Amino acid sequence: QVQLVESGGGLVQAGGSLRLSCAASGSGFSINSMSWYRQAPGNQRELVAGITSFGRLNYADSVKGRFTLSRDNAKNTLYLQMNSLKPEDTAVYVCAAVIYSSRRVDTYWGQGTQVTVSS
Repeated sequence: QVQLVESGGGLVQAGGSLRLSCAASGSGFSINSMSWYRQAPGNQRELVAGITSFGRLNYADSVKGRFTLSRDNAKNTLYLQMNSLKPEDTAVYVCAAVIYSSRRVDTYWGQGTQVTVSS
């Protein structure tokens, strides 16, 4: 079994920055891809950014140029550097990982971390 633990959320002023992290722990697994999603009240869950095992990066148009995704494979940790934050970035940010284990493929979700951007 795999656990995803997120950290780094909080309250920031518009224009500020936060760095989110998502660490995958467990044994006997390999990570295919990791992503950050966000969901605000009344909105659909949105894919913010993702990275594949080959390092291909994808960003939502709304965050391109402001957010940067990276992964430390040795630590099984995903980072999301968020700069120039806007009030509309306010949401619960959730880490997701597609994981292979014992010839199974599963998607794991973290608990989520609240990001609040004040205007």
